[in-house]
Amino acid sequence: MRAASALLLPVLLLAGCGDSLWGGLAPAASRPAAAEAEPAGPALRLTLRGRARYALPVQAVGERRLWRTAGQEVVETDRGRILATAGFGEMLVATRFDGPDPLADPAALLDRPAAARRLVDLMRADRAAEGMRFGVPVECRLDARQTEEPAVLLVEERCRAKGAGRFTNRFWVAAEGGAVLQAQQWIGPGLPLLTVEFLEPAPAAPAWPGP
Repeated sequence: MRAASALLLPVLLLAGCGDSLWGGLAPAASRPAAAEAEPAGPALRLTLRGRARYALPVQAVGERRLWRTAGQEVVETDRGRILATAGFGEMLVATRFDGPDPLADPAALLDRPAAARRLVDLMRADRAAEGMRFGVPVECRLDARQTEEPAVLLVEERCRAKGAGRFTNRFWVAAEGGAVLQAQQWIGPGLPLLTVEFLEPAPAAPAWPGP
């Protein structure tokens, strides 16, 4: 995962200063925010504490994607899993799996739940030494089940992070192909789960044939 850290580092330097931009927003009743228009191309819709932002792709390395909002919140993903973040008050600096990520084959989890272990690096946005934690072990168990929509599976990942408690990530994935459509993911011990929706542009309507 060293490449992943290298990919995110320049943005961490840009967006890691100060507190989370979302956390500093006034309640909607006292300072309403203008609604963002949904982008025409590939994008993420990120929702935290009831506030939504669109993030656009800025860089790609293989399956990894780096996404950034207009407010400089940043996430790095790999096939739908968040590996690192910046701009949220706390930063998930890096993620390193011991072995393959079971989320890469969600259909296999229908019959065979799987265990996964990873190490994460955490840092507060102020970069104070007492807020830095490196190599935090996260032990998880993943299973999948059918949803009411036959084309969609739900993968639940129940995890325990050393010194950071327990949490459950949820991934709604396409039954065919395994693409993540929407997810709720842990991005640090002091934050609620981040909801991520993967948006793709609608295919162009076919041209009506001429006479």
